[in-house]
Amino acid sequence: MSTSYAIIIKPYAQRHYIKNFEKKYKGAWDVTWRAVVEEFKRIDSLLQISIASEINDRDNIKICKTEFRVAGTKESRKSSGNRCIIAINKEIGVIYVLLVYHKNDLGNGNETAAWKNMIKENYPEYRNILTL
Repeated sequence: MSTSYAIIIKPYAQRHYIKNFEKKYKGAWDVTWRAVVEEFKRIDSLLQISIASEINDRDNIKICKTEFRVAGTKESRKSSGNRCIIAINKEIGVIYVLLVYHKNDLGNGNETAAWKNMIKENYPEYRNILTL
């Protein structure tokens, strides 16, 4: 049985790249974000297909990376370059949205290293989960 999670968008995620998506895609962003949040509510199902991947799981917290496409665009989820980094707290049934970005937002270089560094710098509570 799959849990229905509460979704909380962290202020850092809202202030940074979500604002860019809102400006760039306007009305399509609202539709897209509602769909993404609905998918997150049933993350257990999402993890069973290749749209989401678990990065680390420690102390009842899972850090996952998911892909999404903006409504009305022709690209696939994977080729869009749009990603979310979330923290799932299974114990309390909450998903925290930590980052929502396009891979070009992170600059050149290793995408995974870049977002992990952003998480470690801006979310000290998840630092240990990303450090193995």
